[in-house]
Amino acid sequence: MKQAGMKDLNLIIKGDVQGSVEVIADTLERMSTEKVRVRVLHSGVGAITESDVLLASASNAVVIGFNVRPDRKSAEIAERENVEIRLHSIIYELQDEITKAMYGLLEPVFKENYAGRAEVLNVFKITKVGQIAGCRVTDGLIKRDQQVRLLRDGAEVWKGKIASLKRFKDDVSEVRQGVECGIDLAGHKDIRVGDVIESFTTETLAAELGQNSAAARKAEKAEKEREAATAAAAHAENSVNA
Repeated sequence: MKQAGMKDLNLIIKGDVQGSVEVIADTLERMSTEKVRVRVLHSGVGAITESDVLLASASNAVVIGFNVRPDRKSAEIAERENVEIRLHSIIYELQDEITKAMYGLLEPVFKENYAGRAEVLNVFKITKVGQIAGCRVTDGLIKRDQQVRLLRDGAEVWKGKIASLKRFKDDVSEVRQGVECGIDLAGHKDIRVGDVIESFTTETLAAELGQNSAAARKAEKAEKEREAATAAAAHAENSVNA
């Protein structure tokens, strides 16, 4: 259940020395978190070959070359198969790139910020325009460039943009609390008296990778060892008292 929704970053690692390849593979896999798992599908010594590229293509993996490069044929196949080949000679730069790739796998996180609401007092039908909602802003601020939702009996029936915002016959950029205005909802004409138009803004939050998996396992093991030690000490004390 913990792995439900987890993203995988698949890697194929080639390097110039076996020791370096083993260290890099272990280091990168230890970067796995509760949201993104780094998986080394294959590692080896030597230049990046055609088989490495074809394996990467079949498994949606990134090829990492550490102090090695692909030959011309392998590079051509990689371009044709849209396989990424990343070449590095400094391990911390490789780690930085893998971290960025892990963030790239995460879905963006959006946050809605409430801005204001207006109550529909009248609905006007205008030729070639359709329905215009005659409203009074009851709270906050309504801006023309904000997103809005139409609420009916507390339920959302539509969400989108404002096509026009007017005070009398004049276009305006915003209307504040207590002021009446006309609102044309872009692409939506089913508006009724008593509906509420709520405005909001949306911001993109920085995604979080979550806790490092290796650190979590280490902490869990340490906690179990502490519990076992505490239980053993309590048992010993009870035996002495008996």
